[in-house]
Amino acid sequence: MEFLNIIVAKEDAIATVTINRPKALNALNRDTLLEMRQCFKELADDSAIRVVIVTGGGEKAFVAGADIAFMQGLDPAAGRAFGKLGHEVLKSIENLPQPVIAAVNGFALGGGCELALACDIRLAASNAKFGQPEVNLGIIPGFGGTQRLPRIVGKGMANELIFSGTLIDAEEACRIGLVNRVVAPEKLMDECLALAGKIASRGPGAVRLCKEAVNNGLEMDLNRACAYEGDLFAQCFSSADQKEGMSAFLEKRTPNFQNK
Repeated sequence: MEFLNIIVAKEDAIATVTINRPKALNALNRDTLLEMRQCFKELADDSAIRVVIVTGGGEKAFVAGADIAFMQGLDPAAGRAFGKLGHEVLKSIENLPQPVIAAVNGFALGGGCELALACDIRLAASNAKFGQPEVNLGIIPGFGGTQRLPRIVGKGMANELIFSGTLIDAEEACRIGLVNRVVAPEKLMDECLALAGKIASRGPGAVRLCKEAVNNGLEMDLNRACAYEGDLFAQCFSSADQKEGMSAFLEKRTPNFQNK
């Protein structure tokens, strides 16, 4: 499918998805969300892709938020539909079989912060800014911000950011656990690609099950979560990659994983 608002590039088992509306600071309108939904549906079915990187086009923004000009005229029914679409897209990222790395290269505000929160790992350029400033517009976060942010940084810190609409810089985002690490802007994509390459070199089935274990286990109590992990652990021993990985370890060679 041809996309007008995003760019998808694939190389060496890594897909890079760029939200490409730099004149609008990559704001998320309905058309962009529909393209993202289709893109991630296709990536979920692409067994050749082992890691996905999401970033923003241009030098100023990752995603500066949902498109305010689009939202201004919405009534409650249209607002619900727009929010539902945003939730659907971000849930598809969260549920993608492959790990997803957010390369936050500038403003990640509102829907942009929520997009980053839906990714598995977040690396930020030192000039990045984060926030959920929706209260300044008379609305609340509508793409999962009130739910994912407290789960990542804790309820108190999330409440402060959401209630006040305060923006924070990349170093503060790293301090509170919103991002994994901060790098120089010119090194951001190299760092993300290096991390993606490292993950892509591991057993792809095992990485997929790790993501399932973490995401699904967090919704369970500890006893059920550990039992769930045990089921996934046992499942690994039916794979050819488990045999290859352990054989390679014992034979002191690099494993040749086949995603089987």
